[in-house]
Amino acid sequence: MPICASQKRGIAASAAAAFREGRNAHQAVRLVEGAWKLNRRHAVDCDLKAFFDTVKHDPLLAQLREKIGGGNAPAAIAASPRGEAIPHGRRNGVKLLRLIGRYLRAGVELPDGTYEATPLGVPRGGPLSPLLANIVLDPLDKELTRRGHVFARYADDFLILVKSAKAAQRVMESVVTYVEGKLKLVVNRTKSKCAPLAECEFLGFSISKQGKVKWTAKSMKRYKQQVKEITRRNRGASAKDVIVELHRYVTGWTNYFGISHTYREVLELDEWMRRRVRLYYWTAPAAIAASLECEAIPQIVPQGG
Repeated sequence: MPICASQKRGIAASAAAAFREGRNAHQAVRLVEGAWKLNRRHAVDCDLKAFFDTVKHDPLLAQLREKIGGGNAPAAIAASPRGEAIPHGRRNGVKLLRLIGRYLRAGVELPDGTYEATPLGVPRGGPLSPLLANIVLDPLDKELTRRGHVFARYADDFLILVKSAKAAQRVMESVVTYVEGKLKLVVNRTKSKCAPLAECEFLGFSISKQGKVKWTAKSMKRYKQQVKEITRRNRGASAKDVIVELHRYVTGWTNYFGISHTYREVLELDEWMRRRVRLYYWTAPAAIAASLECEAIPQIVPQGG
């Protein structure tokens, strides 16, 4: 799938960074930080309502047909049931389209054992879902690029960066019209907003009033909740398993949020986590406490400065 990438005043005007080779979430966040430096300090934060649950199958399959070939898949299959009259490449496209169509309409089995059809939406959690999401929103990337907007998108999360509140309002109205009219998706008007960039959140980060990337209060809250859950004294896990799990979680969290310019907060967070581990140690049974003495406490290492 082609990636839209044009340049505007030193930063990419298109940044669809999710699930594409050579792209990642940090690049999308850095683009937002770069927009601040170019005095684009107002944002259009457009929330797509239940995106993965409202994708219409027929338009999605039509977009796939354009990208991978296969022509009119149902007509081609009906015209040549055995496939002899269809060129090899096109025949493969027909098979792939048919397989994806079956995947989308397979339905789900509910916990009570009943079956529920899926006339809309893309299954979440599967390896194909992110790719299909990118295909659905690829026309949006191209349209925003054509209009010359500076924006960052990761899956269904995207921000458009502009220079004034008036421009943000104007862009919001036009984007909502395009998304709902052309793409047939639903914009959540309750969650969507035009606001100063410093008041917006993107992929767990925000931009400070000094133009620096920092993690959000929600990200911090989720981190502490998870650490508390891992070190819960009555969960029945061995001390070694607790430390291994805590180390894995802290390492992953730090690798992602380490680009945040929150040096002082990192030190405070590291001390909080160590107090949490000491509390677990002091209140744990003697056998667990003894084994904990041999385990290393993971450390949060600041990266962003």
